[in-house]
Amino acid sequence: MYGSDGRFDPTIGMGSGSLHGLYQWVPTQAHIDAHLPWIFKRGIDVQIGQMYGIMGAEGTPAQARPFYTFNYASDYIVPFETVGILATMHLTRHMDWILGIDAGNSTTFGASGNNNKPKGYFGFAWNKLLDGKLDVHAIGHFGPQGNNGPSITSAEGWVSSGLGKAANHLMQYNGDIMATYHVNDKMTVSVNGTYLHDDGLREDAYGVSTYFSYAFHPWLTLNARGEIFRDNTGGIIAEYSSFNSFTQAISNKPYPYYVAPPTTYGELTVGVTYKPEFINKKLALGGFIIRPEVRLDKSLNGTHPFNQAGTVDNPVVNNGTNNMFWFSCDATWAF
Repeated sequence: MYGSDGRFDPTIGMGSGSLHGLYQWVPTQAHIDAHLPWIFKRGIDVQIGQMYGIMGAEGTPAQARPFYTFNYASDYIVPFETVGILATMHLTRHMDWILGIDAGNSTTFGASGNNNKPKGYFGFAWNKLLDGKLDVHAIGHFGPQGNNGPSITSAEGWVSSGLGKAANHLMQYNGDIMATYHVNDKMTVSVNGTYLHDDGLREDAYGVSTYFSYAFHPWLTLNARGEIFRDNTGGIIAEYSSFNSFTQAISNKPYPYYVAPPTTYGELTVGVTYKPEFINKKLALGGFIIRPEVRLDKSLNGTHPFNQAGTVDNPVVNNGTNNMFWFSCDATWAF
């Protein structure tokens, strides 16, 4: 991936830090997939290499989510990229067991790893229950995620989050439960609950998102999302205020940032997915999609976390607005 979003999706040790401006490039997928007809009647699917995270309701690729913008949980508290092995064991026609081992969120092994201990996935997925209408998954990602380097403060006051040897045993717990019910051929409702607790950073956050989708026509779908998300310590929802802040943060290098006090966030997003038939069918130029949306974010506990002006001397600020209204639109072309 190349562009201004690349600076928020690096994997340490895979080209990280090679560019330093607004536009950066990052590798996002490099894996080998295999279906192994072993042990179980329906076999085992295995992925080895660098992979997108499998938790949350919204994926990194544009068409892996219903909106241009992310919900809070998928943007802040689930793994973006992992490097390792992931196995999906098909226990029955409707039930899968998910098991994986990896280097951690957005990092690799060895000198580029954040600490010396492995991490991994454990979970189950149930598919096409209730006459094919219900899909459910419950997945966790566990392991020490902190950096075992020293804590550093730069001359400008920027900080890093090294934990020394303690990083090898201070755990991070990340859990995700999602249920999707296909009411009929046109209407789908989903509920997604996500949780994060980090022993090393002493932070926790959790949220619930609901989704509604209704296809008026094969070429026009209405999407709605509502979310309540709690940043219980104020350290999760962060503004990485330089082009390299996020890369430096997960590399245990000093970085500028600012955050709000502990906040309960609410967001409501409504949009449509439009597939112009003239382009997609008559001209047969692939799959072209346009997605306009409107979104309202609001602090539900009286803080002012939006549109802030942070400073190095005071990274915890509350001088912004109580809510934020925005309009967004994206277009994708798959061919």
